[in-house]
Amino acid sequence: MKSMGPVLIVLGTVIIVLGVLAWSGLLSWFGRLPGDIRVERAHTRIYVPITSMLILSVILSLLLMLLRRFR
Repeated sequence: MKSMGPVLIVLGTVIIVLGVLAWSGLLSWFGRLPGDIRVERAHTRIYVPITSMLILSVILSLLLMLLRRFR
């Protein structure tokens, strides 16, 4: 469990940095990319962020690959 401490600290720091970026508006483009499906009607809103989730998946896969390689 000692090796879990630094991982949790890094994960918490990443979450805080992402929160600050989202709060400041620097991530406002995320979720509004070409390929993200938005349907807004009078009483219905449908949102399917296909492109945004593909980008997020690639980034997380690369990060996890790097973590496994350097362990």
